[in-house]
Amino acid sequence: MRVGHGYDVHRFGDGDHVWLGGVRIAHARGLIAHSDGDVLIHALCDALLGAVALGDIGGLFPDTSDEWAGLSGHRMLQLVRTRLESVGYVPAQCDSTLIAQAPRIAPHVPAMRARIADGLGVEVGAVNVKATTTERLGPMGREEGIAAHAVAVVMPL
Repeated sequence: MRVGHGYDVHRFGDGDHVWLGGVRIAHARGLIAHSDGDVLIHALCDALLGAVALGDIGGLFPDTSDEWAGLSGHRMLQLVRTRLESVGYVPAQCDSTLIAQAPRIAPHVPAMRARIADGLGVEVGAVNVKATTTERLGPMGREEGIAAHAVAVVMPL
């Protein structure tokens, strides 16, 4: 068994929705990113890659490449899973925390867990998603963006 940790943050910009955990959530602003800006999945992908010492998503999906422009978080998870399998590992379990004042996350957690589980090829019971605010402190508290932390456990094939 191996364990990895990931972190990601994106700032708000123009838009009418955000992607979090592979789920489209209506919001007054969008997240600025080269891909779909799904901070939760980006943090999770970094955790998975870190667990097997394969770097991070910036190396695998560089934001300087048009090939990855607009890449969905769900597809990114699938590609990271394939990369893990290529070195003899599979995802076993993950735990993540979204840090945001808005939008409200709780109503979307079941859909996020299901979408992440599908992308990783694991049971929903192996995926946990939590959310917290910063009590209006710092950039997340001022609603300047959204951040996420993730921990992933991987097992040999």
